[in-house]
Amino acid sequence: MIDYFARIWRGSKAIVAGHWITLRYLFKPAVTIHYPDEKLVPFERYRGALLFDAETCISCNLCVKACPSNCIQLENAKNDAGKKVAKVEWYTIDFGKCNFCRLCEESCPTKPKAVWHSLDYEVVFETRDEMVRCWQKDFPFVGRYFEAKSKEFKDPRGQVRIHEVEPRRN
Repeated sequence: MIDYFARIWRGSKAIVAGHWITLRYLFKPAVTIHYPDEKLVPFERYRGALLFDAETCISCNLCVKACPSNCIQLENAKNDAGKKVAKVEWYTIDFGKCNFCRLCEESCPTKPKAVWHSLDYEVVFETRDEMVRCWQKDFPFVGRYFEAKSKEFKDPRGQVRIHEVEPRRN
């Protein structure tokens, strides 16, 4: 008989504890967002899609050497005499191979970084060609992809931008 009342006491105590937790959260502000209309801004150290600034890059190849996936390629610009200069002619990142380890960003010696992870978490690729992003002078930070069928560079479609100008780490 004592065991019966002990079980009733423990059950009642558990129900009251559960209701107490519910009552505490009832008066706190809502955390839910309406996703397509509202977007969360990720934390500062979030590793989104890689962005590149061709104007800042000094073409040192440290990001290429640091990449364990071998997904970054670049070519140095050349002057009229054919000698390499400290600017990049073109830069390519293959997002199909990238494991978002951030070693390329950490190895970049420029201030601000020439390559950095954005806060974008809605990167959309419709074809394999769109996974390989290319940058040249006057290309946007997001880059363009080379479409093999039309033999031209195109802007990626469907990518939702969280910020207009992406924050960079120094």
